[in-house]
Amino acid sequence: MGDCGAPGDVNSNVLVARSTGDAQLDKAVWQWLSWDKNQKTKEQIESLLQDGKHKELRERLCCRLSFGTAGLRSAMGAGFCYINDLTVIQSTQGIYKYLERNFSDFKQRGFVVGYDTRGQVTSNCSSKKLAKLTAAVLLAKDVPVHFFSTYVPTPFVPYAVQQLGAVAGVMITASHNRKEDNGYKVYWENGAQITSPHDKEIIKCIEECVEPWTGSWNENLVDTSPLRQDPLKKICDSYMEDLTKICYHRELNVQSSLKFVHTSFHGVGHDYVQLAFKAFGFQPPIPVPEQKDPDPDFSTVKCPNPEEGESVLELSLRLAEKEGARVVVATDPDADRLAVAEQQENGCWKVFTGNELAALFGWWMFSCWKENCSPDADVRNVYMLATTVSSKILRAIALKEGFQFEETLPGFKWIGSRVKNLLDNGKEVLFAFEESIGFMCGTSVLDKDGVSAAVVIAEMATYLQGQSLTLAQKLVDIYETYGYHISKTSYFLCYDPATIKRIFERLRSWGGPQCYPRSCGLYSILHVRDVTTGYDSSQPDQRAVLPASRSSQMITFTFQNGCVATLRTSGTEPKIKYYAEMCALPGLSDRAVLEEELQKLVEALIEEFLEPAKNGLTWRCA
Repeated sequence: MGDCGAPGDVNSNVLVARSTGDAQLDKAVWQWLSWDKNQKTKEQIESLLQDGKHKELRERLCCRLSFGTAGLRSAMGAGFCYINDLTVIQSTQGIYKYLERNFSDFKQRGFVVGYDTRGQVTSNCSSKKLAKLTAAVLLAKDVPVHFFSTYVPTPFVPYAVQQLGAVAGVMITASHNRKEDNGYKVYWENGAQITSPHDKEIIKCIEECVEPWTGSWNENLVDTSPLRQDPLKKICDSYMEDLTKICYHRELNVQSSLKFVHTSFHGVGHDYVQLAFKAFGFQPPIPVPEQKDPDPDFSTVKCPNPEEGESVLELSLRLAEKEGARVVVATDPDADRLAVAEQQENGCWKVFTGNELAALFGWWMFSCWKENCSPDADVRNVYMLATTVSSKILRAIALKEGFQFEETLPGFKWIGSRVKNLLDNGKEVLFAFEESIGFMCGTSVLDKDGVSAAVVIAEMATYLQGQSLTLAQKLVDIYETYGYHISKTSYFLCYDPATIKRIFERLRSWGGPQCYPRSCGLYSILHVRDVTTGYDSSQPDQRAVLPASRSSQMITFTFQNGCVATLRTSGTEPKIKYYAEMCALPGLSDRAVLEEELQKLVEALIEEFLEPAKNGLTWRCA
């Protein structure tokens, strides 16, 4: 909690009659009731106070939001650890203070604000309202604000930050999270999400100025201030023009008879994916009518995450069958991620994993580069990147083709920052990805982008059709050429932080203090890397090459049989995720044997290391 504010006469008299008996909590309640001008969230705290629900009050008011892998993210509702009008105002005041210290030209260059279509009636909270309050804080301090007049894909904010020369930007979104959530994603001047130390310094600044300033609640400033500009047309036009830099077969696209279905999952993607297909010369994809318009309740899906596969793609697949479309592309609600399904010859649908799509994108982007590069281009100057929990398939392609491959910590914020660094040093970056269906094709946007990925996959499918190949057939060809990479990725839900901590601490003291497991079931462990503590047994000094990240749990095990498995906590949801991959050399193509071995290892990993029954974990499909 920040230490600003002290009980004043009127409200403290009210509180005396309703004291919780806890001085810290009393102060937090007083602050909330004094500062919150949203009647709905104010009433939520008053109701808890009147009902004597001190435990819930403590949970809501005695801790703050912190930056995870995708910025600030939490449920909408009342409390300092929830997303609401007051916490967004506080966060923006902290950002203003930090940017004012770091940029002497802050008030010349300005700030970008975008938003998706989330909302919650019970808290009178919506992404657009939160975006207006974000803008109000800055406009009241005479900062020019580039405020989009309508909802936009998340990638438009980092793109606009770079195009407009702004010092930073914020996107109000919770991406693919459940409908109750919202978030606050911050981008630095380089167009990448903020990383340490910026996130920690911003949190400090937020805590220094938690009381709303005069003007911070004036959301009407967006409509009246001469400092507000609408960048929508300029950014949309520029984005679509830049998109054509990664269009390599426009003449095939124009003539293509291949049909595509697109679902925007009740989010922002429909209009922008239609424009992207037009920019590539395609006929527009067929939209899923029930899902094309924004709906904060995500009423046709159990969860708005296309990564969940066929169960949430039901409407898209049935429409595709009806329309004779062989490929379905699905953008998540803020259009920064992409799922793809393809109908096979037997009529069944294959929903590609993020790792399988990355194999296709990696092959495609390198093949297109090779066909179009200048004669004196040096392949050693070319890079692809992936997060460390993602497939190693790009590493295998890089080893054979001669380009460079790098890994980062989980989260696209690390990829974006590293890509910018490589570009600034004269390197060429073709592609980057994270296994959770996040893809960056080209470098116009230094973040994952579902809009560009959707149209690139459409061009790839069109090209392959001309070769009498499907996406699935090409994937097999890639694995035959570079080695099979078979992966299993899933998660367990766990709502108790103490249980999560106990699971990981047990792994760190398996045979005594700081002694990790040497085997899992029948499988011997060769190396252990613990990014949380900075330990790596494979390094001569036993220090991890990737920077330590103490704010989250992540341990990776490399097995004697070539499997790499990682256990980690999610940066955005109450999940323990597991990632396991068998990496075979080219020519070792008995896929069934590899899959069986991987399945047995994953089962052992879950039972021995996670102990779901004992720890009360809920598997994703339950």
